[in-house]
Amino acid sequence: MADDDRYVRPPSAESEGRAPGRGRLAGRRILVVGGGQQVLDPATDPVGNGRAMSILFAREGARITVADRNREAARATADHIEAEGGSALLLEADIGREDDVVRMVEEAVGGLGGLDGLVLNVGIGVGGLGLAGVTPRDWDQVLGVNLRGPMLCCREALPRMADGGSIVFISSIAGLVAGSRLPAYDSSKAALGGLMRHVALEGSRKGVRANIVAPGLVDTPLGRRATQGRPSRARAPVPFGRQATAWEIAYAALFFISDESVYVTGQTLAVDSGLTGIS
Repeated sequence: MADDDRYVRPPSAESEGRAPGRGRLAGRRILVVGGGQQVLDPATDPVGNGRAMSILFAREGARITVADRNREAARATADHIEAEGGSALLLEADIGREDDVVRMVEEAVGGLGGLDGLVLNVGIGVGGLGLAGVTPRDWDQVLGVNLRGPMLCCREALPRMADGGSIVFISSIAGLVAGSRLPAYDSSKAALGGLMRHVALEGSRKGVRANIVAPGLVDTPLGRRATQGRPSRARAPVPFGRQATAWEIAYAALFFISDESVYVTGQTLAVDSGLTGIS
């Protein structure tokens, strides 16, 4: 099939964030870490993964704490939730700092009156391309945020989570296949799988599940910024003919955070139009 004849998967109401909530998270208390989003072009920016998840979970009946290192980004997400009639708290926290993580979890649990779900939507990629472009400082910074940060969040949150809760790590297919050309980023996302499985093992003692959503190419402000630095990203032959929307990532996370996945733990779901499976 020629590229110009490639099938393009039409977006659904869910793909565009237009579907109504169905009460799947009624009464749940969820902390979304990385619930804000970057701003590339305010006039044209699509919704980012963290904001889409926060809004979707609130539509499904959850009370949300939106945490982000950028307070104004978190506030914009919380404002959107409240404008739709939902309930949202906001916290400013940098998960690269242990003190921030401890405070963030304590304040989220206090503000929500408990914790049923934790979503870790964090990740940075810095440094030059390839091994030659890596410095020890860049390596340590990336793993400090992408791996150490989620570990600290789980260390603090797991003992406080209600029985039967759920932890969702937002990773990347860069942890499954080579391609980003950022060794520290790829390594941190691959290592996240080991952390997730350990959390799933410890969490099983109280019925807390832990799983990974691994997005492929997604049309978000962060994704568009990545494409500016690596134009070949936009030309990747996606099987469904387009990049994902953040809402499509959010619905995968919703499956894991809800009781629909009550018997699923320790697993990784690639939401990538088949890039890692059939391309």
